Amino acid sequence: MKSTIEINEANFETEVLKASQPVVVDFWAEWCGPCKMLAPALEEIANEQAGRVKVAKINVDDNPGLAARYGIRSIPTLLYFTHGELRGQTIGAAGKQAILAKLETFSPAAATTLSGA
Repeated sequence: MKSTIEINEANFETEVLKASQPVVVDFWAEWCGPCKMLAPALEEIANEQAGRVKVAKINVDDNPGLAARYGIRSIPTLLYFTHGELRGQTIGAAGKQAILAKLETFSPAAATTLSGA
């Protein structure tokens, strides 16, 4: 089951900027090898953190306006949002633990649930 959410211009504000939980947004493309390597880790995070963290994917080929809006020059790029505010980014294919660690820095209240402690 796919737990990540496909984002486009039409649903970006609702799914990302107005989300009640932290959101990891993956800017990717079908032809991008590192993007494909990152996808399983994002699916795991989406499944394991359902209800606590939202994982969203934006295909840069289909949504160039969103990529331009956030200055995406290299993919994969992960952007981290909390309460509609851009809080950080990771460029390149990061590992699952690195992504979770980054999320913890933006959501201290969720740190114990994210790390499983």
